[in-house]
Amino acid sequence: MNEAGYRPLDLSPFWNAGLDVLGGGQAAVGGEQLLHGLPFRIGEGANAVVLFGDDEHAQERKRLKVAIDAAAPWVLVAHRLLGSRLSSGGPVGEIVALYTFRLADGTEHNVPIRERFEIGDIGTWGQLPFLARPDQKSRLLDRWSGPWSATGFRQTESNFGWPRAYYLWCWRNPTPQLPIESLAISPHGPRFVVAAITLGLTDEEPFTRDGSVPVRIDLKDATLAERTLGDSADLHLAVDRGIATYVYALPGQSAEEFLGDGFAGWGERNNAKASPLYAEVTAIPSATVAVNIGEDTVDTVRWGNVLKGPVETEQIRIQIVEDGRNWVETVVVDDATGRPLPCRVHFRSTDGVPYQPHGHHGHVNSNNDTWHIDVGGDLRLGQISYAYIDGRCQGWLPRGEVIVDVARGYEYEPLRQRNRIEPGQRRLELRLRRWINMNEQRWFSGDTHVHFLSTQGSLFEAQAEDLNIVNLLQSQWGSLFTNTEDFTGEPLVSTDGRTLVWANQENRQHLMGHMILLGLRQPVYPWCSDGPDEGELGGTLETTLAAWADACHAQGGTVILPHFPNPNGEPAALIATGRVDAVEMIVHQASNHLEYYRYLSSGYRLPLVGGTDKMTSSVAVGQYRTYVRIPADEPFTYASWCRNLRLGRTFLSGGPLLEFSVNGAGIGDTVHLPDAGGTVEVSATARSVLPVHTLQIVLNGEVVEQTDEPRGGRTLSLNARVPVTRNSWLCARVSGPNYESIPHYDAWARGVFAHTSPIYVACGGEWSMTDPAGLQYMLTLVGGSLDYVRQLSPQRPPDRVTHHHGEADHIVYLERPFLEAQAALRARLGHGAPA
Repeated sequence: MNEAGYRPLDLSPFWNAGLDVLGGGQAAVGGEQLLHGLPFRIGEGANAVVLFGDDEHAQERKRLKVAIDAAAPWVLVAHRLLGSRLSSGGPVGEIVALYTFRLADGTEHNVPIRERFEIGDIGTWGQLPFLARPDQKSRLLDRWSGPWSATGFRQTESNFGWPRAYYLWCWRNPTPQLPIESLAISPHGPRFVVAAITLGLTDEEPFTRDGSVPVRIDLKDATLAERTLGDSADLHLAVDRGIATYVYALPGQSAEEFLGDGFAGWGERNNAKASPLYAEVTAIPSATVAVNIGEDTVDTVRWGNVLKGPVETEQIRIQIVEDGRNWVETVVVDDATGRPLPCRVHFRSTDGVPYQPHGHHGHVNSNNDTWHIDVGGDLRLGQISYAYIDGRCQGWLPRGEVIVDVARGYEYEPLRQRNRIEPGQRRLELRLRRWINMNEQRWFSGDTHVHFLSTQGSLFEAQAEDLNIVNLLQSQWGSLFTNTEDFTGEPLVSTDGRTLVWANQENRQHLMGHMILLGLRQPVYPWCSDGPDEGELGGTLETTLAAWADACHAQGGTVILPHFPNPNGEPAALIATGRVDAVEMIVHQASNHLEYYRYLSSGYRLPLVGGTDKMTSSVAVGQYRTYVRIPADEPFTYASWCRNLRLGRTFLSGGPLLEFSVNGAGIGDTVHLPDAGGTVEVSATARSVLPVHTLQIVLNGEVVEQTDEPRGGRTLSLNARVPVTRNSWLCARVSGPNYESIPHYDAWARGVFAHTSPIYVACGGEWSMTDPAGLQYMLTLVGGSLDYVRQLSPQRPPDRVTHHHGEADHIVYLERPFLEAQAALRARLGHGAPA
């Protein structure tokens, strides 16, 4: 037991009651105890505490005198009222006892011990004493695990230190150089116990009242420093006479490296190593700060030494990394208009400690996974947490240099710079500059694929990301149904009309595929089918993606295949029968590109869209987005956005913005050449706030033109003459070196890239293409899906079920779209013409 600076008194001559006097169910324990890291001596067995009051078991004690005979600046009393009249309307401040401290010179200090001030009962919530503390410290919740029932509460991260058995009250000796002769306790009626008295022998306040400060911890052992936070042996700080937060890794980059990083506004590489770390700490000077891994202590330091400056031992180095702080209102304004601008912000000290606005996280969910938990309002990209704000925020910022990192989508120049916060400063203004206005060029952005946010949260974050449309998708994961209450059958529109959110659906089946249904006026049931991960456990195959597509189209909606092509079962049948309006590419991988190109070369016009599939705080709304060109004679509405999307006037972007034309025709258009073909003039430009390296032109799946900037640049352009001798399609695409992925810092580390929908070239007559190998590939997939329906899909007994479609033969209903697809594909293979 650490007794440094404190000495418990021996009250054993006065013990007259056992711990059972505290009442049933109490968790009080006897013996040598550390309360807030301070030593107290409580009795055990039948005699453990001193009972006072009007009960016969108190032996009608009227006064007790405890000899002290010691010079002590502080006296700490662990006591407790037994029963309270407050809940029945009793008075606040009723005197329970009089504590008389007699000093060596005969001076007496009479202190009334009042209910709700110096003492209280622990059984009444909301009636904590004003001048006494609970006997338990506030504490952190388990960081890495815990019971299912605590899932929601876990997000609070900490729990108030409610009293287990007593309140701790301390008296300050006004003349600490004079010894205290004695303490006399005179009860005034109500029943109460005194469990222990401890002397504070140093002139430090026994309980910390300081606000916490960030502390940097460096581990000198290289093996320990390379550990990953979250290992089974958890690394944490233990402070006996104070508290500490969880530890978090500091950035791996220096401040200068961070400021020079080309990913301004879009995160930072995550540092998961166990050193350097930081935590917030508050403690009294005599406290011991221990760096622990599991049950083992790496090393310890005295907090009072840390308060004076950096402390080094053989194993660790610890120092406070803050020189004070100000409560600051930050306003982010548009550089052109001077008006507050919705955006997302990150603040950090030069040491890398985050200082996020009030109401936002420095570390979302303690840097743990956030699938379906605490998704909105904050964004984590690698090391960095961003706060979404409406242009204004308030909170603590450290005095001295502060690094800000601010972004608003891809059309504003990100801001990553140093600012200085002077003592007394209460306001900070930051300015963002729009470098391109895609809306003025009639390009309107949207995210086709967002989960778990609310409609209002989606609207808020979309405005902060300069995104015009969010498609929030209700769906099902087993027994989890999401966004049910958000579905209204119409969009939620911002006051300026530039941003709107429509709660739609993603309907899903684990083998056949997923489907996004946009513009729904009524839900399309069932949302998911055929068991986990989508449908409920033990579910059966109730429907097809084709039926969902037909129901969406019947409402005038738009059908998109998400994260194309996977799950890769029914997409071939859907495309063959014309039930798909667009496909969504959200991953920069060769297989995704080749699959898309296969369908284009097989003669299917498939617009390309981008969506995030956002299900965590580690993906930004619109981080992958669809730009749709709406002609100048059409107003921007959800309907016009979807209509032009279906026409193929789109490109997807994970950062770069593309311009692309063939013979002056735009994306989604068809260029007509003579039967023999000819040479077309191709023009492409990529502009980006993130570095891009390679811009390519793809003809029928093959790269035919390319321009490079090996060091990465902000703009790439090319103009070329490309020979075309048959019906063809062309796309432009841009990404990293030689079109390899340079990853974002989102949860999936997806690449910075952009890709257009095709421009089609028809050589005589209407455009059409036929690739026998591609069509045969599709036919094989359709056959496999039919096999699954007939031989493996779970079904209910026909004589014991009535299905949603009302048809007599459920298998015939399920087979129908696949048989339609087989017929269409065989016709195309047999005649070389569109089905």
